[in-house]
Amino acid sequence: MNETETPETIAAVADAPEGLSVPLEEYERLKAERDALVDRLARTQAEFENARKREARERNEFRDFAVSGAVEQFLPVLDNFQLALKATGSAEQLRTGVELIVKQMEEALRSLNVQPVETVGTTFDPRVHEALEMVEKNDVPDDQVFEEVRRGYRIKERLLRPALVRVASNSQQKEA
Repeated sequence: MNETETPETIAAVADAPEGLSVPLEEYERLKAERDALVDRLARTQAEFENARKREARERNEFRDFAVSGAVEQFLPVLDNFQLALKATGSAEQLRTGVELIVKQMEEALRSLNVQPVETVGTTFDPRVHEALEMVEKNDVPDDQVFEEVRRGYRIKERLLRPALVRVASNSQQKEA
């Protein structure tokens, strides 16, 4: 034992690098601090994992809640389609019934802030229209949509589906 080593430091030196001596109280304090930090890290990791699982569960619950709100809007429409299938009226009566169901469906979409994309009479816009074909038409301005084949929809500024349209090509207007 040299002069700097005391019985209190000898125990600390056993797992310290050679030639390094730390007072026993300091060693015990640092060891306790390390153990507390390791425990705190383990608890923080567990809390983080629990928060991640809770967030995923809440996200799924919110999605289910949002979907259920939309589905509720369409249940009466489905009921009316089922009634129409059981109907035994004339073709004209069935057509009138289906037209009423379409209006009911459009109202359900409006209540969900779903809006149709403007088509006929507008200039072709590739951001919201999908051209099925270009048709030579001299009575319609060039690049104007003259027929909607399938309606497009958006929610606010987000496009859900582009409108499928036929677009006029007016060669007389191009030459002028």
